[in-house]
Amino acid sequence: MPVHSLVPRPAELVVTDEPGLALTPDTRIAADDASAGAAAWLRTELGAATGLGLAPGTEGPRIELRVDARSGLAAEGYRLSVDAERALVVGNDAAGVFYGAQTLRQLLPPAAYRRSPTDTGWTLPAVHVTDQPRFRWRGCMIDVARHFLPKREVLRLIDLFALHKLNVLHLHLTDDQGWRVEIKRYPKLTEVASWRRESQVGAAGPKAFDKRPHGGFYTQDDIREIVAYAAARHITVVPEVDVPGHSQAAIAAYPELGEGERLEVGREWGVIENVLNVSDTTLEFYRNVFDELLELFPSRYVCVGGDECPKGQWQASESAQERISAEGLSDEDGLQSWFIRHFDEYLTGRGRRLLGWDEILEGGLAPGATVLSWRGTEGGIAAARAGHDVVMCPTRTSYLDYRQSDSPDEPIPVGTVLTLADVYAVEPVPVELSPTEAEHVLGAQVNVWTEHMDSPRTVDFMVFPRLSAFAETVWSAQKRDFAEFLPRLQGHLDRLDAIGVEYRPLEGPLPWQRRPGIPGRD
Repeated sequence: MPVHSLVPRPAELVVTDEPGLALTPDTRIAADDASAGAAAWLRTELGAATGLGLAPGTEGPRIELRVDARSGLAAEGYRLSVDAERALVVGNDAAGVFYGAQTLRQLLPPAAYRRSPTDTGWTLPAVHVTDQPRFRWRGCMIDVARHFLPKREVLRLIDLFALHKLNVLHLHLTDDQGWRVEIKRYPKLTEVASWRRESQVGAAGPKAFDKRPHGGFYTQDDIREIVAYAAARHITVVPEVDVPGHSQAAIAAYPELGEGERLEVGREWGVIENVLNVSDTTLEFYRNVFDELLELFPSRYVCVGGDECPKGQWQASESAQERISAEGLSDEDGLQSWFIRHFDEYLTGRGRRLLGWDEILEGGLAPGATVLSWRGTEGGIAAARAGHDVVMCPTRTSYLDYRQSDSPDEPIPVGTVLTLADVYAVEPVPVELSPTEAEHVLGAQVNVWTEHMDSPRTVDFMVFPRLSAFAETVWSAQKRDFAEFLPRLQGHLDRLDAIGVEYRPLEGPLPWQRRPGIPGRD
């Protein structure tokens, strides 16, 4: 595997003509206590692929991992040096060591990503690498509410995110079409709200349905496992439970949460008019939900959604109008802001930070809120100028459910075209921000909305290799050149092949990746 195929590209890479480190039955892995997790991970992954024991030891040929907070490296940064006797990874912290170990694995042939030995030659080339991330938020949102992903698939995606040095998994757990997390106090959220009787197929023309029930949820032990598995790979899992819109599934389970009409779990896509009511009972219900979630998710950030909340039901609701009057609010936008501020105070009181989509700006932004800027960059600009932290994820560059070309072969083509090159070219920090304002940009994420991704195979097709391009935009600080990136990506695709990722080929979808006859939308 050529050294130039490293993805994301490191800040500094020097390849020498000296002999590298051959991995043999005598090779050991040495690690200090702070690097023990990375050592265990590397021993498991390389041991499976090479068949080598890679036992602990500090003598002879070895891979050595250690944390050195005095190394001069930035947070999550590392140095990797390989010669004939030793491969040394030094990290500023445990995360840096882990990312250095990820780079070390990429120096080996693609077979290093297989689960059993298929190769007999394992030599790390002699290199010197110094590297660190540009942003502290390098994320991907996975929507498991519209189409449920089994736990095994979430764990597989976590490994793929770690390979790409991402550090945030934003897990979209609830929406109109399903509720995916066990809440012991409210069992109907999984008994009723976790499945729908059928799903809309396609996105245009007369609505068609598959007449096939769909559902699933994660138990609290499943969530604990996912969170721990991610943490071992230095990925934070940020949960999202949507309020006050995108809540039809919860209302179907507990009708008292809505504005009176009995509902079923949503089976159509798009913005649905049904929203939560603004009663004290509803606020208490969701406080109780978040009480359980905070026990499961140690993340500093908790997402409450706040997006696409239609106001029609509130305009016609006597109780909503009474709340507007009682709280001295100006209108329904103010009512939404009041609702979000309630949970901002709740989360702040528990040492957490509220995260929400940029509609939470409407009616006034809650004091502790962090904004996901998705409707372009304007929300992020406004929030940063007001002194709030921002994660950039505008639709035109960050929505991986969008079509990948104009070809009619693209499956269920929705949105505007978002090519691999488009993702690679994006600049996460808006040029309108001053240097001081830009400090509020924590980073960026891509969003994987799954209305039209009804299987893990489809998720693979839509996410990869665009996620590989995105990973470089949030990790690498140097100027990007797509022509330089493409040869490295070609080598990287060999790794994805070895893992078994069913990505979209660069030349277009394979016959079985198409969905002929199912309409999309612009």
